[in-house]
Amino acid sequence: MSESYQVKIDAFEGPLDLLLHLINQYEIDIHDIPVATISEQYMHYIHTMQQLELNIASEYLVMAATLLAIKSKLLLPNQELEADSDEYEEDPRDELMRRLIEYRKYKEAAAQLKEKEDSTNRIYTRPPIVFEKMEKKSPVVQGDMSIYDMIAAMNKVFERKKWDKPFETKIQRSEIPIKQRMEEIVLELHNRTDGIAFFDLFSYPSRSHIVATFIAILELMKAREIYCVQKANFDDFIVYKIGG
Repeated sequence: MSESYQVKIDAFEGPLDLLLHLINQYEIDIHDIPVATISEQYMHYIHTMQQLELNIASEYLVMAATLLAIKSKLLLPNQELEADSDEYEEDPRDELMRRLIEYRKYKEAAAQLKEKEDSTNRIYTRPPIVFEKMEKKSPVVQGDMSIYDMIAAMNKVFERKKWDKPFETKIQRSEIPIKQRMEEIVLELHNRTDGIAFFDLFSYPSRSHIVATFIAILELMKAREIYCVQKANFDDFIVYKIGG
C-alpha cells in the first residue's frame, strides 16, 4: 500500500514568528497592523504549506481563525458610546499587537544570547599551522533564507505554473525518492558558477515532483551542499552549489 509523503520542518517557530516575518518583510508598523493585508498573506502561506503537504501545527490554524475574527470585528460599524460613558472600546488588534511585541523581545534576546554563544565557541587554541601549505579558497557567501522565504518562493511556483492537468492529491514515496531528486539537483548545479533560478528547478508538471524537489532543496541546504541568494525582497532566488 502506498503512503502519502509528509514532512515536518523544525524551522517553524510558530504563528507569531510567521506574523513577525510578514511584518518585517512588508515593513509594517507593528503598532498599526493592517489586518486585512496580513490575513491575506498569512493565508497564502497556510495554503502553500497545505499544497506541499507539510504538517501544519494546530496553532497556525488557530491564529488564522484569530486573524479572521479580528478582521470581521474591524469591518463591523463602530457602536457609538454614550457621551457620559467612560467606557473604553479596545481596538480588536491590541491583544495581537501586545503578543507580537512581547514575542519580538524574546526573539531578539534569544538572538543576542546565540550570538554571544557563537562568539565564545570561536575562541579556542590550536597547534601551529604552516600557512605555506594551505590552499587558498574563495569564501562561501551563503544566503540568509528562512523557511518562510522558501514557502513564499514555493507560492510563486504554484502561481506561475499553468498545468495541463490537475495536481495529484497524494505524494507517493515510490514515485520520486527524495535522495534521487537531491542527486539530480546537485548534478544540475555542477559547474554552474552562475547558479540556477529557483523556479527552473520545478520544470516537471507534477505535484509529486514539486514536493519532492522542495524537500530535496531543504535537505541539501541543511546538509550545506547548496545555498540560496535573494538580492532584494520579492526577487527570485538563485540556487548555488557550495564549492562550485
